[in-house]
Amino acid sequence: MATIERIAKTPKAWEALSRPDLIGRQAHTLLLMANGRRSEKELSLLLGGDVSELAYGLRQQGYLQTAAIRVQDDEDDVAA
Repeated sequence: MATIERIAKTPKAWEALSRPDLIGRQAHTLLLMANGRRSEKELSLLLGGDVSELAYGLRQQGYLQTAAIRVQDDEDDVAA
């Protein structure tokens, strides 16, 4: 099975959303879009630029977390 990493908010991020001046506009926008269903690549496409550095920094500060989702790929279908 393949694993896809999705980005999700932490409780700290939910608190920060009510105070956008606390973390800055770009970080605030990324937090809004990080819903646990989107990958870093998808977020970059939606926001019109690479968000990997920003996402990394927000993870380090405790605003974002990675949620791994297992996806069945074609090879798993053949083995079953």
